[in-house]
Amino acid sequence: MKAFVFPGQGAQFPGMGKSLYESNPEAKALFEKANEILGFRITDIMFDGSEDDLKQTKVTQPAIFLHSVILAKTTPDFAPDMVAGHSLGEFSALVANGTLAFEDGLRLVYQRALAMQEACEINPSTMAAILGLADEKVEEICAEIDGEIVVPANYNCPGQLVISGSNKGIEIACEKMKAAGAKRALPLPVGGAFHSPLMEPAREKLQKAIESTQFNTPICPVYQNVSTTAVTEVSEIKKNLIAQLTAPVKWTQSVQNMVKDGATQFVECGPGKVLQGLVKKIHPEAEVSGL
Repeated sequence: MKAFVFPGQGAQFPGMGKSLYESNPEAKALFEKANEILGFRITDIMFDGSEDDLKQTKVTQPAIFLHSVILAKTTPDFAPDMVAGHSLGEFSALVANGTLAFEDGLRLVYQRALAMQEACEINPSTMAAILGLADEKVEEICAEIDGEIVVPANYNCPGQLVISGSNKGIEIACEKMKAAGAKRALPLPVGGAFHSPLMEPAREKLQKAIESTQFNTPICPVYQNVSTTAVTEVSEIKKNLIAQLTAPVKWTQSVQNMVKDGATQFVECGPGKVLQGLVKKIHPEAEVSGL
């Protein structure tokens, strides 16, 4: 069975989507429709902007979404048996499996990006990657830190867990992780504590937008970051999508469940190759490729 997976923030690069725009009339029309919906020419930033231009959350998220979704929509015989997306990528996955219309998915992603940017300004915070320590040990250390918010945020693959929280909390946690034997504890160049309780203001805004958006019955199951299991019920998809902003991304567990349910091929759809690498670390026997 074939699983299509969609990347999240961090997969962007200057020039992303340009060759697709120039070589495919259908892709070009979708990119132009996106410019219209957003009210600015995001394609100018994607094709000709610098790395710094692309790092702004309000640009990064819709840019990755557009690259991923337009790639899926212009791939002949695109027929996934199951889909999943890492954080932001979950929105791309929901357009790819027919749950969301292209236009609605883009509007939600843009609202999500703006709400997250605002939440970062309200609560200065950050994230750090912890390498070479068991998930259980990372969870234990996070729970021991008093007076600061520090939580597991991204279960990327065995031995790689990203934590999220207040600036001071992350600093304390990194020292404790190293003392406990972590190979590395690397603060990440991000503007906020994504997938933590500090994103609550963004979750509340996004909830209203999601609840007023039309969701359709998907053509195949989505394995969501919050539940990690196959979901096709629209009300459950909405509930999980709302919870996602303040809950951890359980990527390791999602891939394990996809394998358990019969996935043998994983196709990464979007910029970069990050998910292909993570899937191989989670399940070395899997066949991985990119579109």
